[in-house]
Amino acid sequence: MTDAPTPDAAQPADTAQPSPAVDAAGPAARKPRRAVLLSLFAGFAVFAYVFDQLTKLWVTATMTEGERIPVLPPLLHWYYIRNSGAAFSIGENVTWVFTIIMAAVSVAILLQLRKLGSAWWALALGLLLGGALGNLTDRLFREPSFAMGHVVDFIQLPNFAIFNIADSAVVSSVVIICLLTLRGIGLDGSRLGKRQDGETARPAALDKGRKHNV
Repeated sequence: MTDAPTPDAAQPADTAQPSPAVDAAGPAARKPRRAVLLSLFAGFAVFAYVFDQLTKLWVTATMTEGERIPVLPPLLHWYYIRNSGAAFSIGENVTWVFTIIMAAVSVAILLQLRKLGSAWWALALGLLLGGALGNLTDRLFREPSFAMGHVVDFIQLPNFAIFNIADSAVVSSVVIICLLTLRGIGLDGSRLGKRQDGETARPAALDKGRKHNV
C-alpha cells in the first residue's frame, strides 16, 4: 500500500480564501445593523413629533390662550401662548423665515441618513427631525395662515422662555450632537482622528522627524 504523498515542507501552505458564501454574507450581515439604526432614527422622530402634537392638541382643547396653570409651583407652570417666532420665542414677526429654515433642516437631515452609522447619532437626528417637523406643522397649518402659523407654547419655567415639546427635542438633539462632536464620534460611528485599525493617526511631520532622529 503506497503512502499518500506528503506536502513539501518548503512549499507555503495555500492561503485560506474566504468562501463565496462568507463574502455574500458580509453585506447581508451589515444590513440588519443599518436597518436597526434607521428604525431607531424613525422611532425617535415619530415619538418626538407625536408627543409634541398630542400635547399641543391637549393644550388647545383644555386651555384658553393666556391661561396659566400651576403644576409644580414655583418651578413649573402650563402657560398657553402662541408664538410667531422661533424656538423659545426668538425672532417674532418673521415667521415665514423660520418656516423655510425648518423645512430645509428637515430635508438636510434626511439627506444625511445614508451616512448614519451610530445609535447616538440616530437618537440625535431623530429628535431633531421630530422637533423640527412638530413646529413646522404649526407653521403650516395653524392660524393665522398657511406657512405663517403661530406655534403653540405652554411649558413655563422660572426666569426662562415659554417653550414646547418640539423645542425640548431640538435642544436635546443639539446637546447630544455637541457631545458626540467633542468625543470625536462621526456620523458614521467612526472615531475622528483614528485609523480604522484603532491606531491614533500621527501628523506626517512627526513621523518624518522620528526617521531623521534614527
